[in-house]
Amino acid sequence: MKIIDRYQKPTPKFFRLLRNIGIVLASTGGAIIAAPVAIPATIVTIATYMTVAGTVATAIIPK
Repeated sequence: MKIIDRYQKPTPKFFRLLRNIGIVLASTGGAIIAAPVAIPATIVTIATYMTVAGTVATAIIPK
């Protein structure tokens, strides 16, 4: 199978699930970081990691 043939096929269910989880993590982390209230530093740090992990998971899974 050529890489172009594989790219044109639909994304498997497992990877769609990972992509959706990544989107949720990135958006939740971003919302916590952007909150206009005082939040403890540990929660902001966790939210930062969530945002990075979600962005990476979303970026590496095509379609």
